Amino acid sequence: MNLTNQIIGQIAREQLAIDLGCSAEDFLLNENKVVISAENDKARRYLQLPFSVQLVSYGRNIVASVAPHLQDIVCEYINRFPAEHCFETPNLHFLDDALAPFHLRSCFMAEYFLPDMHRLIPLGCPLPVRTLNRDAFAALYLPAWQNALCAKRPHLDMIAVGAYDGDKLIGLAGASADCENMWQIGIDVLPEYRQQGIAAALTSRLACEIIARGKVPFYCAAWSNIASVRCAIRSGFRPAWVELTAKSNEFVHQMNHS
Repeated sequence: MNLTNQIIGQIAREQLAIDLGCSAEDFLLNENKVVISAENDKARRYLQLPFSVQLVSYGRNIVASVAPHLQDIVCEYINRFPAEHCFETPNLHFLDDALAPFHLRSCFMAEYFLPDMHRLIPLGCPLPVRTLNRDAFAALYLPAWQNALCAKRPHLDMIAVGAYDGDKLIGLAGASADCENMWQIGIDVLPEYRQQGIAAALTSRLACEIIARGKVPFYCAAWSNIASVRCAIRSGFRPAWVELTAKSNEFVHQMNHS
């Protein structure tokens, strides 16, 4: 398949429709949409379905996938404020106040990136780069590479690209088959080797490897992680959508004390 920006965008919206339980066209509407969340074995593997509250926006509207008893609360929230403000404070406090009686609060917020096929090329790296198959990175499930490889779901890690200073691995980008047609990129570079273009070089090369295998690469970053956002953009990715997930108070407490 010749993956154009249009086709990549459609594949991503179709996957999000599976995740949320809506239609792919819902993300392009001018009005907001609220749907009831349900389990789906084709959803991205790291998602925990059904959602209590999941908000997704491509910038035009918000599609919310929610538990039935939260439908009215979330509908009121997303129709009270402009879409972009529903993903930031102070408006998020309004949502958290409404969710408090249900022992829920906002938890994960992230921006997702898709490759721009007019800009994506394998960038040069100041150090030698190797492509690694699953056998080659099987021993690399270590804290230094926890973003590139996922120890919780190692069977989903398909391919990796590493940068080496002699025999020393100093940077690693890995691809996780998080759903049927889309593979997520994670990247780690040792602190003393950062700000040399290594992360972008590995990310861009891995994205090209993923596309060569007929899959769509995608990249996720927190808004506040400027280094990660810069890496995505420099690598030939562009912002596509944002997500917000509400979780139980207990879950948030565990995250803060783990």
